[in-house]
Amino acid sequence: MSSPIRVAQVIGKMRGGGVEAVVMNYYRHVDRSCVQFDFLVDEDSTIVPRDEIESLGGRVFEVPPYQRLPRYTRELEILFRAERWPIVHSHVNALSVFPLRAAKRARVPIRIAHSHSTSGRGEHAKNAMKAVLKRLSNLYPTKRFACSEYAGEWLFGKGASFDVVYNAIDLQAFSFSASVRAEARSELGLVGDTFAIGHLGRFMAQKNQAFLVDVFAELARTRPDSVLVFAGDGDSRPLVELRAAERGVADKVMFLGQREDANRLYQAFDAFALPSLYEGLCLVGVEAQRAGLPCLLSDAITREVDVTGTCEFLPVGDPKAWAAALSQIAEAPARDRSLSKHERLRFDDYDIEKAAPKLVACYEHLASEAKRAASA
Repeated sequence: MSSPIRVAQVIGKMRGGGVEAVVMNYYRHVDRSCVQFDFLVDEDSTIVPRDEIESLGGRVFEVPPYQRLPRYTRELEILFRAERWPIVHSHVNALSVFPLRAAKRARVPIRIAHSHSTSGRGEHAKNAMKAVLKRLSNLYPTKRFACSEYAGEWLFGKGASFDVVYNAIDLQAFSFSASVRAEARSELGLVGDTFAIGHLGRFMAQKNQAFLVDVFAELARTRPDSVLVFAGDGDSRPLVELRAAERGVADKVMFLGQREDANRLYQAFDAFALPSLYEGLCLVGVEAQRAGLPCLLSDAITREVDVTGTCEFLPVGDPKAWAAALSQIAEAPARDRSLSKHERLRFDDYDIEKAAPKLVACYEHLASEAKRAASA
């Protein structure tokens, strides 16, 4: 029996964010007798599931953070030459220029750039850097992936050739369950008709959680039976906690920290809110819809995330408009959150049981093509 194809997954900083969750979802569901993943992570990563990765047969390689660019690219090239991976799959968006350049110099035959994000309002220095790197984004990959059409066109350009690889999930795990909802609400201390607004995401400027606190402060004036629940962690969490105190709603805002039971948390919520300044395609938006939640999203997020056709998109900047939209959700008659057969079919592209074999087949095809090219 032949050995599995080993793929170097360039993750960057592992901090419990959406990209890492996407890659790990795929890793848990691929046929690991055919394909194995090795994870290349920045050495300042804070949440690396090393035990799980190694239990599945993968390896973790720590490299210098990309901020130390000369050392980062030099050590990556050394690693690529030593390990001789046939495929390097980079998930660091515009920064993929650097690992894929190192991979090309090391003569890695298959180099995949994967766009998971875009650019956001107000991040002037970061956006300027992205604009420069985007011009180089097509120089080094031999294959291009994106989580959405929007993310692909943003990084590779309109008319560029790329494949959409969906942010797939375990659909069954996120399907609504009345019994799980009752248990999860009890665990969170949500009693009676308490209206729970949920948000999952790393605490960072992109996710715009401070704005969501402002939204909630407006809502709480007219709906004192409401709570806001944050799951996640990150550098900006103290600032968001301070904002909640300043707005006088600290006693109604829950900070759960990093959680591994997102599927259960969605069951406890009554609405989901994500006021991000930018996204490639937000995994949490798909998960929340699968759980039957009404979703209120920033208009900076691609409409491709609206699987059910029921998401509402609002501009960030007007907390009162968001509060009014949430109030309408709270006042709407109770409905069955279980999805119909037709609604469930809309999630087929996001079914990890179907998406993982497609990714394996793609890797196998690329590896086969590279072998033929090498022997020609």
